[in-house]
Amino acid sequence: MPELDYVFYGNEIQAWLVALGIAAGSILVLRLVEAVVVARLQRLTKKTSTVIDDIVIASVRKTKLIYLLIVAVYLGSRALELPERVHSFGWKTLIVASLIQAGVWVSVGLQMWLEHYRETEEDGANRTTMNALSFIGRIALWATILLLVLDNLGIDVTALVAGLGIGGIAIALAVQNILGDLFASLSIVLDKPFVNGDFIMVGDLLGSVEHIGIKTTRIRSLSGEQLVFSNADLLGSRIRNFGRMEQRRVVFSIGATYQTPADKLEAVPNIIQEAVEAQDNTRFDRSHFSSYGDFSLNFETVYYVHSADYNLYMDIQQAINLQIYRRFGEEGIEFAYPTQTLFLEKSEG
Repeated sequence: MPELDYVFYGNEIQAWLVALGIAAGSILVLRLVEAVVVARLQRLTKKTSTVIDDIVIASVRKTKLIYLLIVAVYLGSRALELPERVHSFGWKTLIVASLIQAGVWVSVGLQMWLEHYRETEEDGANRTTMNALSFIGRIALWATILLLVLDNLGIDVTALVAGLGIGGIAIALAVQNILGDLFASLSIVLDKPFVNGDFIMVGDLLGSVEHIGIKTTRIRSLSGEQLVFSNADLLGSRIRNFGRMEQRRVVFSIGATYQTPADKLEAVPNIIQEAVEAQDNTRFDRSHFSSYGDFSLNFETVYYVHSADYNLYMDIQQAINLQIYRRFGEEGIEFAYPTQTLFLEKSEG
């Protein structure tokens, strides 16, 4: 057919039709390969418990149609006689698209793995750590891809990196407080002095950790309001983490009156020990006649509660106090309270 001998942009119409057929066939083959890979991996997923095949399936499904079109167009263009600059442009476009598509695959894989980790990991500290590391990993991934893309486009990446370094120093000086909080956040995440859900005390403020952010950490106080701490200031403070408490050491004192007989005083430590040991989740340590007070004979007692639960501790202390009160009544021992004795002397004459 004479129409097919018509030359357009250095190639006959027949060559253009061949290139179009190669491009159309390529995209169909690529879509078919994608569907076959996903189908086979789905069958494999039913036989295995690993998350790797799920990650691969999710990544393959994120293959962009525009990327497949770029690949197909490039393969079709190889059947044409085109200027070298056009082939070079097509090759660079394919490399850039491949880099971006690879970034999408890896990013989706990281996100899928992180979601699986969140579902299976019970430790809040580990979940917090992986969230931060995943965020940092995605930033590093796309920064690397950006540099590779610029290098492929002919931009001097070395000079760019050097320039970014100088600019980064200037920016770092300008936002050093923000960067200080950022690195403090990473320190909290990696060192884990506390995690979400821990009950902590900072100075005279206390509450449960609700969120550890990039710049601040938010804590819900016992009275209900939210406390917001700068991460840098938080790390510079002395933190009492009650969430890591495995047992609670309890010290309390009671006083008997000075009129209490010595034999009754000797019985007080045993009475207190019996009251403590009668409670579950406790370990008695000691009880002693510790000092002479202004108006009382003081006894100091130490015991341990095998739980960090504050409500449980208060229930136990209440039960101990009630039992001691009953036993003191039975033994005729009086609790001391502030009193003052006046001695009056009548002078002669």
